[in-house]
Amino acid sequence: MIKIDIKDLKSQLQDSKKIIVIPHKNPDGDAIGSSIAINELLKSLGHKSLIISPNNFPDFLKWMDDDYEIKIYEEDEEVFSNEILNSDIIFTLDFNSLSRIGKMGEYVKKSKALKVMIDHHQSPENYAKYTYSDVNMSSTCEMVYHLISELSLGDKINSKIASALYTGIMTDTGSFKFPLTTDLTHKVVSDLIKKGANGSEINNLVYDNNSCDKLLLLSHTLSNMVVDMEHKTAYMYLTQHSLNKYNFKKGDTEGFVNYGLSIKGVKFAAIFIENEAEKIIKISLRSKGDFNVNEFSRNNFNGGGHINAAGGYSSENLEATLLKFKNLLPNYKNKLNQ
Repeated sequence: MIKIDIKDLKSQLQDSKKIIVIPHKNPDGDAIGSSIAINELLKSLGHKSLIISPNNFPDFLKWMDDDYEIKIYEEDEEVFSNEILNSDIIFTLDFNSLSRIGKMGEYVKKSKALKVMIDHHQSPENYAKYTYSDVNMSSTCEMVYHLISELSLGDKINSKIASALYTGIMTDTGSFKFPLTTDLTHKVVSDLIKKGANGSEINNLVYDNNSCDKLLLLSHTLSNMVVDMEHKTAYMYLTQHSLNKYNFKKGDTEGFVNYGLSIKGVKFAAIFIENEAEKIIKISLRSKGDFNVNEFSRNNFNGGGHINAAGGYSSENLEATLLKFKNLLPNYKNKLNQ
């Protein structure tokens, strides 16, 4: 679905407006990168723009927010709810359901502001006046690049915008290895490098800034891994006790699930992470080829995402959730062995 009137949107951006930019809860590189890029663009056009994230984001992404412009909704819900209600335009980035932003969703829904959705996940809701939704795009950051170009604002892409967009594309493509990385993706990245994105430096900032605790947590996680070659599946889990033991910080488990998928012959990987505060088990799913983890998650674990990358959750305890997952695998054996 691509349902955006570029000419109309451009006209809405002609005069200075109060604009809110919102990434999804537990934002990743694509959500933060696209938010910073849009925010910088809007400020360059003379708008009063503010990024409000539902909650905090990983330390390895904070170098992008060098001016501390990203506000955290849960730190002052009353003030930021009023900002949303009194805005003229709201950009929602890297999500397509208001449930993905928690309490903020009801205020976005109530707000009379014009809503703009830019996202690449499947099954978008119909809450925005301007919807740019394309499941064939590598990332929301790639979509933001194309939107800027369609708005004839490519000359506004400075080094900060270029670096933010590069980061989102890099992280959401698994460093350019996932299936939706196309020749067009590489052309976009090439232009971003020309406009100031330093790929080597960004890679180091994102991937080579690990704490000792994070690496010990990874080691512990891998020690829990179960490989079921009958179903071409690898899965692992983390208890709240383990997270506490290794001083878990937001973003520390990013990419852990991919280690399961890196095993020869494995087509489906999962990680289950206990979250006592929310009383849920958070689940990340990855796959190779045609095995659709978006459908698997939607049908079984209250989630969704892409064909090869999805998330979900379980309200049962960790033991029951793992048992449910193991019992589901025989139902998918034929698909996993195709």
